[in-house]
Amino acid sequence: MEQGKIIKIISNQYDVRLENGETLPCVAMGKLRKHASPMVGDYVEVERFDGSNGIQKILPRQNMLKRPAIANVDQAIIVMSTVIPDYSPTLIDRLIFQICYAGIQPILCVTKMDLIDEDSWIHQSIQAYRDSGYLVVESGKGYDDEALTRLLAGKVSVLTGQSGAGKSSLLNRIEPSFQLRTQQTSKALGRGRHTTRHCELHAVAEGWVADTPGFSSLDFQYMTVDALAACIPDFQPYLGNCRFKDCAHLKEPGCAIKEAVEKGMINQERYQHYVEIAKQIQAAPTRYS
Repeated sequence: MEQGKIIKIISNQYDVRLENGETLPCVAMGKLRKHASPMVGDYVEVERFDGSNGIQKILPRQNMLKRPAIANVDQAIIVMSTVIPDYSPTLIDRLIFQICYAGIQPILCVTKMDLIDEDSWIHQSIQAYRDSGYLVVESGKGYDDEALTRLLAGKVSVLTGQSGAGKSSLLNRIEPSFQLRTQQTSKALGRGRHTTRHCELHAVAEGWVADTPGFSSLDFQYMTVDALAACIPDFQPYLGNCRFKDCAHLKEPGCAIKEAVEKGMINQERYQHYVEIAKQIQAAPTRYS
């Protein structure tokens, strides 16, 4: 039995990149489909047969996303433009919360930096993310994309963020062949890239980048407040220090998170975004499985 990673799915056809670099077209065996559907990014065991190849087993997943449907993601790069569309810390934080909830590292990439003045408030916002420990890279006309290129190497990455923020342009600068490959796929499918179940990992900058539209939903109702708080990087040093074990970090007395906010140790704006989402979760109807 050979092992590899699923790098593309179109309908019921799976392209598996084997450890030796060979790409093997496969189908999912019947016994496998009864338990779990293979996803792009899955590590699998495959077996060769006369005239076809079959995926026999899905190896344990490190993490997974439902939208886009992809497994074993190392990092999600939030591509946010300074203007057209406008820079939005609210959207950045909402994406950070979802990315961290899924067990994936967030990276902020701010594009079109050349279109803002030196005294723009956006510079202070970017520095606030850095001060909180987040990885941030800046991009724009005249900027060097080497930092992002290094971050992509050896990783499986998903890009998300605003439509029009420059995700495709960014990848095309780093890997000029990326645009050609995605256009060829679109032409072969005979329709828009993201109107089908098609999902693919592309080799970019010695890493893998998912060719997907990124997070298609900002629904938080599947979360619990305690799990959300536990996954936010800014809160990590203070968790477990509240007076009450079930503290939601909202109105409770003796809350270590709120005390850290008041002392300037946690970013006030990011905390307020947490409060907004936590209240949405609390107000949502109870879901029964």
